[in-house]
Amino acid sequence: MLTKRIIPCLDVKDGRTVKGVNFVDLRDAGDPVALAERYTEEGADELVFLDISATEQKRKTLAALVLKVAAALDIPFTVGGGISSVADAKTLLRNGADKVSINSAAVRRPALINELAEAFGRQCVVVATDAKKIKDQWRVHLVGGKVPTDIDLFEWAQEAEARGAGELLFTSMDHDGTKNGFANTALSKLSELVNIPIIASGGAGNINHFADSFTLGKADAALAASVFHFGEIAIPTLKSKLKEKNIAIRITS
Repeated sequence: MLTKRIIPCLDVKDGRTVKGVNFVDLRDAGDPVALAERYTEEGADELVFLDISATEQKRKTLAALVLKVAAALDIPFTVGGGISSVADAKTLLRNGADKVSINSAAVRRPALINELAEAFGRQCVVVATDAKKIKDQWRVHLVGGKVPTDIDLFEWAQEAEARGAGELLFTSMDHDGTKNGFANTALSKLSELVNIPIIASGGAGNINHFADSFTLGKADAALAASVFHFGEIAIPTLKSKLKEKNIAIRITS
């Protein structure tokens, strides 16, 4: 059985890690390099680095900062933000990223998924999707959740897989930062529709929320930010509690 993964997420803006609620009201959460070092020591399975201002401000992700974060890690490292071409992705992979995450650019030009999968292999391609439930339908949003679309989350997930996505990172905008639990019903539906790993994001507040994302949501990995950044949940404690609940998890010595 594949083990479930615990993934801290560094949302980076202007070189600092930040965290908000429902995608707004951002507050400082620390130095990304120091956090990366801490998480690798604590036994995180992977790390995700999202330059949340890159797409909005029409600039490229800070490759120099990515290089510094990668140097502090010995676990898989996914980088996203402002990636709109094979050349953008190549820059990040050369600076230490193991995978790249694409979001708005993939929705605007879905062929980007095909191009990245062909260039680097689908194992390098994470399609991140921010979605919100509107009138009982999950709708994809762009530019850090600021721009709504009419695209259905589940149809988009299937298209992304068909085009070459190796993983899907689904963030529920309704749950993000609320600490009320993940969007398990939507996660479970996604896991039934596609045959690639699903990373749950948005809503982690306690250890049971992580357990539920795996048992009820059928997620392959759970991503969180503030509960880790601000020391509310320690990764070693989380993993030992999940193991007690008979959830397959990697325990580091």
